[in-house]
Amino acid sequence: MLKKSATGLMKHADFILLDLICMQVSFIIAYWIFHGLDNPYTDEAFQYQAAVLIAAQLVVIVFRGRYSGILRRGRIDEALAVVKYMVTVLLIALAYFFVVHKTGIVSRLQYGFTATFFVIFDWIFRYLNKKRVNSQNHKPRSVVLITIKKMLPQAMEKLTANDACVVESIFLLDRKKDISEYKGIPVHSLSGKKTKELVQHWVDEAVVVPPENGETYKELTDLTEQLVNAGIVVSYVVDLPDGGNWTAAQVSNIGSCRVFTTSLRTVSIWDMALKRLIDIIGSLVGILLTGIIYVFVAPIIYLKSPGSIFFTQERIGQNGKPFMMHKFRTMYPDAEDRKPALMKQNKVESGMMFKMDDDPRIIGCEHKNRKGKPCGIGNILRAFSLDEFPQFLDVLRGDMSLVGWRPCTMEEWENYDMEHRIRASMKPGITGIWQVSGRSDQTDFNEVVRMDREYIENWSIGLDLRIILKTMWVVVTRKGAA
Repeated sequence: MLKKSATGLMKHADFILLDLICMQVSFIIAYWIFHGLDNPYTDEAFQYQAAVLIAAQLVVIVFRGRYSGILRRGRIDEALAVVKYMVTVLLIALAYFFVVHKTGIVSRLQYGFTATFFVIFDWIFRYLNKKRVNSQNHKPRSVVLITIKKMLPQAMEKLTANDACVVESIFLLDRKKDISEYKGIPVHSLSGKKTKELVQHWVDEAVVVPPENGETYKELTDLTEQLVNAGIVVSYVVDLPDGGNWTAAQVSNIGSCRVFTTSLRTVSIWDMALKRLIDIIGSLVGILLTGIIYVFVAPIIYLKSPGSIFFTQERIGQNGKPFMMHKFRTMYPDAEDRKPALMKQNKVESGMMFKMDDDPRIIGCEHKNRKGKPCGIGNILRAFSLDEFPQFLDVLRGDMSLVGWRPCTMEEWENYDMEHRIRASMKPGITGIWQVSGRSDQTDFNEVVRMDREYIENWSIGLDLRIILKTMWVVVTRKGAA
């Protein structure tokens, strides 16, 4: 039977359970210190607080993703992670008690002892559990290797790397049996062998390394069926070229073909469904605000620059698919025609994006404030990002997301190098990681791409929510706006 690897939160179920138990144990010990060695769960106030702590932990577990890379953390990094976890849980719990007016049942000193005990206990048990998991992961698998003679050296080298496998026996698909052993391991010809003769001893699975030239062997098809029917796991080696650095891969079907799929990042359908749900909710609220903003800005835009209130332009979306993006118009109608003459003033040297100070194409830019800065309606809309609000319609339609990369123009896309196109592996967004890390101040396009790639590699619902909240702060403070 093939045991499917756990994914998502279930992958770290043991650590999650440890955290929940350590929290309750720590809270119980703190209770004993102040109230004596009684059963704390008979106290209604204790029951209530214990339930709130569990709920706070679950919120942190779902939205903070503190378990990513836990097996690779050193002792100091793990201690810091536990402290951050505890502080976040306490802040959520105390905020809840404050909102529901239950602060009277909270003892700060008792919670201080709880936090201290938790950090000590959780750090110790996480360390011990990591040792257990790592020891299990490093137990060599006992396998039978099935391949051809030409592939034997390469197959043995890869299977036994880092002591991952112990090859009990080797069976060659080639009909000729001219060797009896390889590095002390018995070698047999597959021709005429029965399943029960092939697997003489206990093994975890049979590993098949097929020929690189795609040649097929009828014996292999028959053998695979026999092994599967005998309850033995069969693994086919499907390798990518040596030296590659693909961080996520899975096996799936396309038509009747079994394919090995690799990508920079793999996310679950549930995560993407939740992201889409947040997009829909956020876009509905945004469209309502867009209608309110329209009532006030539309007449001013038309009076200052007669023409369409909205600016519509073809942009590049996910996987290079074009779509029509909408904004409140902040530039004069001939803005695109005037752009080539202004390219020398582009702050982005690579030309992959266009940004300039005091753009003369912006509506009302001829009006200056006391500091000599343009203060027209177009500048105001841009400064407070009000021109972006019609894009909530694009989010509702599914062309964009609330958080992503800023969609580029067709001309910019054609000039992208291959490494730049990584940005388009997710939907473009109204805001993104580089907008809240400098927005218009950022003029190094390669740095923009690096941050977008970092966003893709580390994407989570919690990260999206943090970017949205930070975007609100950036817009209000006008940090990096231009």
